[in-house]
Amino acid sequence: MAFSSFFSRLRSCSKPICRNLRTSNFQRPHIPSSLTEPVTCSRKGQGTIPSWVASLIPLALAVSAGSLALQSQNYPSLCLNDAPLSDPKSGKNGGKGSTDYVVKGSLRKVPPELIEELKGICQDNMTMDEDERYVHGKPQNSFHKAVNIPDVVVYPRSEEEVSKIVKSCNMHKRVKALHVEDMDVVVEPGIGWMELNEYLESYGLFFPLDPGPGATIGGMCATRCSGSLAVRYGTMRDNVINLKVVLADGEVMKTASRARKSAAGYDLTRLLIGSEGTLGVITEVTLRLQKLPQSSVVAMCNFPTIKDAADVAIATMHSGIQVSRVELLDEVQIRAINLANDKKLPEIPTLMFEFVGTEAYAREQTQIVQKIASEHYGSDFVFAEDSEEKKELWKIRKEALWACFAMKPKFEAMITDVCVPLSHLAELISRSKQELDASPLTCTVIAHAGDGNFHVVVLFDPTKEEQRREAERLNHFMVHTALSMEGTCTGEHGVGTGKIKYLEKELGIENLRTMKRIKDALDPNNIMNPGKLISPHICF
Repeated sequence: MAFSSFFSRLRSCSKPICRNLRTSNFQRPHIPSSLTEPVTCSRKGQGTIPSWVASLIPLALAVSAGSLALQSQNYPSLCLNDAPLSDPKSGKNGGKGSTDYVVKGSLRKVPPELIEELKGICQDNMTMDEDERYVHGKPQNSFHKAVNIPDVVVYPRSEEEVSKIVKSCNMHKRVKALHVEDMDVVVEPGIGWMELNEYLESYGLFFPLDPGPGATIGGMCATRCSGSLAVRYGTMRDNVINLKVVLADGEVMKTASRARKSAAGYDLTRLLIGSEGTLGVITEVTLRLQKLPQSSVVAMCNFPTIKDAADVAIATMHSGIQVSRVELLDEVQIRAINLANDKKLPEIPTLMFEFVGTEAYAREQTQIVQKIASEHYGSDFVFAEDSEEKKELWKIRKEALWACFAMKPKFEAMITDVCVPLSHLAELISRSKQELDASPLTCTVIAHAGDGNFHVVVLFDPTKEEQRREAERLNHFMVHTALSMEGTCTGEHGVGTGKIKYLEKELGIENLRTMKRIKDALDPNNIMNPGKLISPHICF
């Protein structure tokens, strides 16, 4: 079935998100040097930027570990940050109101990858000429003396180019090294997976884990997270090559080399992944990357019951198809999506698939799954190949949590997840769904159905204690049901403090004592996230 006719139901009349630039007429910055912190601009008054098309705006770009400063000639300046260059209490020079003569800052070598990216953006409208850089870096009409000058001067021709330049510089602050031929990248833990994939796209690569929007690589390592693509690419433990970690005694340790596989010593990388900050602080991560698929198809299908949908997910995995995503949403979740986005999707259990590979292979997989779905009472099987239509379809899934609040705007959400062997998924979801539907609370089901992992969002009024207790009861029911099927209390959200009480039943006391010994060896003073993951009642 052609997707275009169905796609009109998905589109919502949402306003585009615009980022407004604040513009002012500025004095020249006193300190246009290559600093690790942003340059301060002093304002004299308000002004407007001339037409981006008619004007060529020269900007001095001072790059230091990815940070940057922008200055203008003749035209109003674009100032990235009004923060001081330094804290006067620290003894460093250059804060607002400073009367220090020499403001040196610090200088680091510009990554050659950044230079190439800037050339790609600006073409011939950039220079690294020393005289030109000196002009843009030398203070004018000021007694200050700046030691370091900008490394690059760029002349962006449009607002879009300015945006690309700033994004590239910011990304190089958090991407330490990209090895395209080895298909790996070294990053700081604070970078988000979405930011990273935006950066990698131009290289034809991507990082294949996709938890909730806003998740950072460090947090993803700490919780051993996964996401909808885990069914094809595995979880965080399968996609991290090594870590750099600060231990409890302050020692900095690297867990492994950059080799794709190694049989040398204990696997400390996997020990730290999922440790939830109880063994050390992650400061650097080397990630395994994948090539962007040549082609992909996104499909959606409806079912009369949630068990039928789960059965199709299981049958798809048994068929041998290397499906990229298999996501299940119950009728309550679809209702929330319709409410939040003014859509008109059929409010019945729904499966969403993604197939990747060559164009012919992706289509072949789609046809096979369509046949499987038809054998399990599937209806309205639709698919999308257009890039924008696919993005719109997956946006529905990615924003599912926030859509829930459209039903109960003033409520809070208790979010829980469990995971079982694939053969038990249909039974687990069916039993849990019966309990959820019988509850007075509003509950939605979202599942990574391809690997037996499903999530429940329970909405409750935080001012009513009986509702909070009911939410806890539902969580307790689902966890114990999963454990009775040789499953786990959490497939990807982690243990924290809320699920410690289930670990002894799931793992056994011997397992917990072993974890306690490791914790005591690496953190004898218990300063790393005390009270999390390791139950306080466990002793030798």
